[in-house]
Amino acid sequence: MASHTASQRYLSTRGGSYGLSFEEVVLKGLASDSGLFIPEVIPSLPPNWQNDWLKLSFEELAFQVFSLFISPAEIPPAALKDIIHRSYSTFRVLSITPTVTLDGDKRIHLLELFHGPTFAFKDVALQFLGNLFEFFLVRRNEGKTGKDREHLTVIGATSGDTGSAAIYGLRSKKDVSVFIMYPTGKVSSVQEAQMTTVPDENVHCLSVDGTFDDCQDFVKALFADPLINTTQRLAAVNSINWARILAQITYYFASYFSLVHSGTFNPSTDHIRFVVPTGNFGDILAGYIAKRMGLPVSKLIIATNENDILHRFWRTGAYEKQDVHGSAAEGGLVEDGVKAHVEGVKETLSPAMDILVSSNFERLLWFIAYDVYGFGVGNVQEGRHQAALKVKEWQTSLKTQGGFKVEKKVLDAATVDFASERVSDEETLAAISDVYRWPNTPGSKGYILDPHSAIGVTAALRSAKATPGVHNVALSTAHPAKFSHAVELALKEEKEFQFKDILPPQFVGLEDLPRRITHAQKSGGLEGVRKIIMDEVEKELTGAHP
Repeated sequence: MASHTASQRYLSTRGGSYGLSFEEVVLKGLASDSGLFIPEVIPSLPPNWQNDWLKLSFEELAFQVFSLFISPAEIPPAALKDIIHRSYSTFRVLSITPTVTLDGDKRIHLLELFHGPTFAFKDVALQFLGNLFEFFLVRRNEGKTGKDREHLTVIGATSGDTGSAAIYGLRSKKDVSVFIMYPTGKVSSVQEAQMTTVPDENVHCLSVDGTFDDCQDFVKALFADPLINTTQRLAAVNSINWARILAQITYYFASYFSLVHSGTFNPSTDHIRFVVPTGNFGDILAGYIAKRMGLPVSKLIIATNENDILHRFWRTGAYEKQDVHGSAAEGGLVEDGVKAHVEGVKETLSPAMDILVSSNFERLLWFIAYDVYGFGVGNVQEGRHQAALKVKEWQTSLKTQGGFKVEKKVLDAATVDFASERVSDEETLAAISDVYRWPNTPGSKGYILDPHSAIGVTAALRSAKATPGVHNVALSTAHPAKFSHAVELALKEEKEFQFKDILPPQFVGLEDLPRRITHAQKSGGLEGVRKIIMDEVEKELTGAHP
């Protein structure tokens, strides 16, 4: 039933890397011109997919989706099925990503993405990515010994969930070292414990005295650094890695079919919107790819917290680190022009979304630029070239001027598929409290949202009010136990609520385990981070670790 593509190739959003294979793109992560990889062609869904895929399991659905992007010459079908099975056998529910209904009358649903080993949506992609890395390395190292073996140094930045999900996907993998950078004091205590208590010697956690954007800048600088790239084969684990976006496409289809099965959604007459709490834009970009493939989604709703650069873009066409009044993400300016919040990032109750620059937004910009500037200019190659030129122009302005503004026709194209909502901390707490009291929500007691999912539900309610009768599926990105502070703050007046009732057994005693942390000073710059990584990899390869 799978419709394999025989020769799907990949290109860079900035035009410098064309014709790469899926394996090259996965292992490389970031393009040599600092662009992000995208498929040369977004495949169309096969004829009769709505009937043929209707009764498939999540694993079978993933195989169908992945097969449209991965040539069987690169990964034979049997091997791909095995990778998929090993990736999702770690989840706690058979449906992997169930969709539940919170309010049938308002047609508000929740796509639960937190049933993986680290209780966050990142597991869906990173369990798959870890097994992909291992598959490619085992194949490349067959018959090789010692220094002839290829070694992968995986680098990532996290605002919370990516780190632990990457670590759990890569721990103990042969010929792989993983380095995760996170901003000191800016992830939840459970998230930090999940990362730093893993004892595997190939896992390294770097606590950086800065913001998530600083960590992300270090990652990009390392990929562009000639010195470390002469001795290390670097691979990306952040959502700049195309394989992560690919893996996330599956659950949009799974949710669509779940609603069809429920009997509440008629695909012939009803409309569906997906509402995605987003910081780095990868989760919602996967929905956009699904929509371009042919999944009938009427709209994708971007839900931001008070770090609202994406929301402001959809309102004005300006993608700026500072808003038009000069204040930095609500932080304002203090005397002598110093930002009130470090790098303009405001700390909120939804820390995984406390991001100023959304890396994956660049991928969307390429597709929009191609549609607006590249379509019909001559041949396909020239169209891609025009799109890449616009993306480079915008990204250069972002780096040198702190932002850019697009033409009206670009913003008009962006609003065809997307809308946006901004949700404050106060509204986040109110949503957690309100949904807990809703009647008929799943579970014997009230349904408990984590703060990121609460942002999605708040935006879904606004969408439902604006477009009555449309089904709104909010993506629930994390288990509420990962964000105890916000949940307890929201539900402190609820006499029936006790936090211990929702605490998974996997979290009990986690914060008391020994930690393995390396502190990296932002002032030490690229040189300091590079030295830590190179020294630790050398210890691993020589067996110098105790």
